[in-house]
Amino acid sequence: MRIGELAAAVGVTTRTVRHYHHLGLLPEPERRPNGYRHYGLRHAVALARIRRLTELGLGLAEVRDVLADDAGKDLAEVLGELDADLARQEAAIRDRRARLRALLDVGELPAEGPVSPELAALFATAGDELTDSPAAAKDREVLALLETAAAPADWERMMGAMSAAFGSPEGAARARAAYALLDALADVDAEASPPDPRIAEAARVIAGCVPRDMLPQGAGPDESHGFLRALYADFAPAQAEAVRQALRILSEGRR
Repeated sequence: MRIGELAAAVGVTTRTVRHYHHLGLLPEPERRPNGYRHYGLRHAVALARIRRLTELGLGLAEVRDVLADDAGKDLAEVLGELDADLARQEAAIRDRRARLRALLDVGELPAEGPVSPELAALFATAGDELTDSPAAAKDREVLALLETAAAPADWERMMGAMSAAFGSPEGAARARAAYALLDALADVDAEASPPDPRIAEAARVIAGCVPRDMLPQGAGPDESHGFLRALYADFAPAQAEAVRQALRILSEGRR
């Protein structure tokens, strides 16, 4: 057989055969006087075995191990490792599908999605009244960021605190009042003298809403923290001052 006939017999391309020659997986016969290589039955058998192994999911390096005469791994060992790897992939896919199904079962996905079903349910508790609140939208974005970036244990603690504080109609009402006060500060002069009393009022209401367990130990309004600097910069000056004062109230209350 010539290379094209070999490839056709086994169901691969001539390019694949040459690639296996290059990698040393398939012996390459010497050229005959007419310049062509002649492939025999042993070549077809070996090529068919390589194809079966790759179709099982083995990489070419693993195939080389299996085909080695005196070195490398036994076929049963390689297939066992492959089976274990596929089992891990299967479990990961099941987990991902379960998470997707939980998100879809929530109903209408939040604009910040995908988020966890727990956070989506918390967002839904606040109701449609907050759809026009810029402060609420910003808060939801920050919570989606924290869910992604926080350590699992920290996020679990924060989620538990938020669910306890805002997972009821009363808690949602307190949050809406805080967002309304924060929204009203968008055009307030933060440097007015004397300070606009609405800033301190918003700070007190925000501090009264935020569960103290939401804050890491020792957290406060420290502007040297990169995340807090970015958070303050994203608010209007008076809003940033209200948030800063609220964090100060919360940190002092933990002492």
